[in-house]
Amino acid sequence: MNSLVITALLIGLLLPHPAQEQVEPRGVWPLGPRHVVVAAFDPPATRWGRGHRGVDLLGRVGQQVHAARAGTVRFVGRIGGKPVIVVGHGATRTTYEPVRAVVEVGARVPAGAVIGQLRGSPSHCWPRACLHWGLLRGRTYLDPLTLVWRQVRLLPLG
Repeated sequence: MNSLVITALLIGLLLPHPAQEQVEPRGVWPLGPRHVVVAAFDPPATRWGRGHRGVDLLGRVGQQVHAARAGTVRFVGRIGGKPVIVVGHGATRTTYEPVRAVVEVGARVPAGAVIGQLRGSPSHCWPRACLHWGLLRGRTYLDPLTLVWRQVRLLPLG
């Protein structure tokens, strides 16, 4: 390699990359220690269309549920008869259901903090228990697995 290429590589390594500055902090799994995805994210084609607006993680009734990212508890209550917790993280928020809360609205929680216990609920997971975990930015549903799995992007050489 010539010195110009080496210098360019070193500058690229030392200077912050604009895309890296916009990356949100990595999250943690809300259930542990195993992470079994029972139903994957399947965003609807239209706002009111069919789809799966989150992922379902296999768990057991009474299992601790953890905040995937640091934030503020925005909602604790029932939606559609199921107990739900919503944690806000600036422009995004994560949702957890069915979960019996051990936190209150307004509480600040670090990533990994216990926010509740998984409940049993008649659903497509029945008779097993599973956590429905969602991620939203505004009204747009996103795949919550992006918080815990890094996407690998291959770029062409040269």
